[in-house]
Amino acid sequence: MKDGPDIARIASLIGDPARANILSALMGGVALTAAELAGEAGVTPQTASSHLAKLEEGGLVVPRRQGRHKYFALASDEVAGLLEGLAGLAAHRGHTRTRRGPRDAAMRHARVCYNHLAGDLAVQMFDSLVAEGALDLDHGITLTPKGEAVMAGLGVDLATLRAGRPALVRECLDWSERRSHLGGSLGRALFGRFLELGWVRREEGSRVVRFTGEGLRRFNAAFPRALEAA
Repeated sequence: MKDGPDIARIASLIGDPARANILSALMGGVALTAAELAGEAGVTPQTASSHLAKLEEGGLVVPRRQGRHKYFALASDEVAGLLEGLAGLAAHRGHTRTRRGPRDAAMRHARVCYNHLAGDLAVQMFDSLVAEGALDLDHGITLTPKGEAVMAGLGVDLATLRAGRPALVRECLDWSERRSHLGGSLGRALFGRFLELGWVRREEGSRVVRFTGEGLRRFNAAFPRALEAA
């Protein structure tokens, strides 16, 4: 393609195995140092720094300084959505690097996708919100007045979210379910509320999200799976 966006450059940045591992590690939503990312990518710190410089130049990651330490994070929700979409395509085409196991099952059940919930339970939540009329998909994706009431009941401050820069609601293609889950600032705020309410906890060093027994009960009450078939 001679004119238009240079997708080849973005593809080449993501396509390197070490850089792909670095970006995947940052999908956990936590900023990491070059040394930590070197361990994730299986390369030396010097090589990781070289990869990070290329990713930063390409607009895929951004540096963050805290005191003497320098951390890296994904540049935006848009980058995270691209990576999740590519993961879904790879999974759908059978391009996997390891055999499935218990950890894979946990990731498919519930995980963090950059800053919001993903996996089977996230798809359940999205389907429930659509079935309840809280989300309208007829013209893109919008939060309805009923949805505003649902969010208020969960303690989500919509006024603050709407004043922010990111889109309020966004569909994100779930790589494991190959169906939509909720992204955008609302998806981030909901996941934050689940953490605040003690419904979930993040597994250290992983993207896996664990629901407590009471948390899962309350989640299922708020977003019933039975509505999926309605």
